[in-house]
Amino acid sequence: MPRFTLTIEYAGTRYSGWQIQKNARTVAGEIERAITAVTGVRSFELYGAGRTDAGVHALAQVAHLQLDTRLDAATLAWRINDELPADINILDLVRAPQRFHARHDAVARSYLYQIARRRTAFAKPYVWWVREDLHVTAMREAAAAFVGLKDFRGFSADDREEASSKVQVDRVEILDEPPLLLIRVVGSHFLWRMVRRMVGVLVAVGRRELKPADVPRMLAEASGESAALAAPASGLFLERVYYPDDTREGETCKPRGQSGTRSGHSGCGVPPFANS
Repeated sequence: MPRFTLTIEYAGTRYSGWQIQKNARTVAGEIERAITAVTGVRSFELYGAGRTDAGVHALAQVAHLQLDTRLDAATLAWRINDELPADINILDLVRAPQRFHARHDAVARSYLYQIARRRTAFAKPYVWWVREDLHVTAMREAAAAFVGLKDFRGFSADDREEASSKVQVDRVEILDEPPLLLIRVVGSHFLWRMVRRMVGVLVAVGRRELKPADVPRMLAEASGESAALAAPASGLFLERVYYPDDTREGETCKPRGQSGTRSGHSGCGVPPFANS
């Protein structure tokens, strides 16, 4: 039975996350519905590289699909896209090795958070507008405390699917790109709501409500203090999923899936934000 790798972009505003849920509209649910409409097949395996929460977006979610079909990959992709709503799009669909698993084979993920530095009439579903002038230098100092293998119990909601609360965070970048402040977090994997709580704490540091030294304390105490500071879902994007043969440095801003690589998108394209 053929196995495929899908690279998917979606605006998560109208969905209760990626993962299929009863009595809720989800991204995976819409894709499954479209696959059945195209092929007539109701039993198949669709598995994403990561779960995104309600309202969270993806520039390049990766999923594998095992499906009994005679359609070639290109035809399958455009027919599925014809059935999908406008806010979900298959960027790339290619044949995959039979043993490829979108989640288990992934070695790292990258999330990008967009903070708007000014009021916007157009980008509200994709940013968090922070009115205060943020102390970016202090935020960068605080961000350094997240890097490394750390226990993030105090920065996540109860996540029953994770056996451990320890996460290897490779880097946290804060990029000042007026009118946006971008926070990129790259790590082995992420716990439920972990990135949103990290961003919320960094913004609290930027607002001078917390000090950079509070971050190591919050990690050590695991008190859950970060929950009240969690950033809204609107500004968060699953930017990229990395696999063993992917390069993490010197990336170019173009889709990569057409050549047969599994990772799909380089993670450079965020929704446009007017500079005027």
